Amino acid sequence: MISVTKLNGAQMWLNAIMIETVEETPDTYVTLVTGKRIIVLEKAAEIIAMINEYYSEIGIHAATIKVQQTEELS
Repeated sequence: MISVTKLNGAQMWLNAIMIETVEETPDTYVTLVTGKRIIVLEKAAEIIAMINEYYSEIGIHAATIKVQQTEELS
């Protein structure tokens, strides 16, 4: 889970695995795989860093890199 701040200042925890896209236009929108969109105060780069950190903590990031390297060798 990652912590984000909604526009009203309330903290919200999101399941990072459920995040499909993050866009900044200039507000930061987080779109979940369910289609739900949430506007947050954090910048897109901050959200992406939190997602990468979370993936590293649970071991997904390393597995993704290994798969990409294997595909490149094929």
